[in-house]
Amino acid sequence: MRPAAILTISLSSFLASCGGGGSAEVPAPPANVPVTQAAPSLPSDLDIIAKLYDPNYSVPEGFFVDERAGTAQSYTVHHVLDPSGAWERCSDDFAQAAAWEDEDNASRSVSGYYVGSVENERYFEFVRELSYDDDVGNVGDPTSPGFARVFKCSHLSRENVDRSALSGYAGTLNARPIDADTVAGFAEYFWQFSFFPQRHRKVLDTWSSTSGDEHTLLLGFASTQGTGQCDLIELVEWTFAADTATGRVDGDFRLVRSFRAELSDGSPRLCD
Repeated sequence: MRPAAILTISLSSFLASCGGGGSAEVPAPPANVPVTQAAPSLPSDLDIIAKLYDPNYSVPEGFFVDERAGTAQSYTVHHVLDPSGAWERCSDDFAQAAAWEDEDNASRSVSGYYVGSVENERYFEFVRELSYDDDVGNVGDPTSPGFARVFKCSHLSRENVDRSALSGYAGTLNARPIDADTVAGFAEYFWQFSFFPQRHRKVLDTWSSTSGDEHTLLLGFASTQGTGQCDLIELVEWTFAADTATGRVDGDFRLVRSFRAELSDGSPRLCD
């Protein structure tokens, strides 16, 4: 799956620049702070860079894998957004979802012809064959499948979410029950569609609170600092807490520590 953008600023700068969700109305925040399970012991710096620089490692065993991950050729997964482009739309009506997707397809820089649709408990998905000039989509094949999704409101609403904010209101889960699997599914699904300005980004670990209403992703990032300089390595805990009564989910993106490392003759090495 092709990334949407590649940036070169550090995660620290990116964190500082992210704001909140604006003045739009959202559900009130949960009254109580969830009881959180003690986090597993953090990996050593050597363990972190071993995974960060391993081209065959991305996420831990058991992590959510998208339904389209097995697609043989290059492909895209796209969420239909509201007119402002701020958040992903939802509907429980297939005809409405199809109309939104059709309108959205017409406005995309690369549109495609309709192939079919599928659905599950989380979303409607519309399949299109996309055509790229000069074989940009796939080497030797000018077409590529595109999967456009409209969430089902009965599962999730992202209305008024600020997708550029890493902390704060992240959506309302309408699926029930709200338990460890539901919250983990939310956190791990959206990890796929979060774009960070890093050369290497990996999920090092993932865990749920004992109460099941909170899920944490332990993330590692490596960003280049320029020719001849070591990479900046940053360890982050990204926690999503759900209110079991209202379904409101809030994110908390927290830098745990940072250090420097590099690949030396193909092997990861800590820098002084």
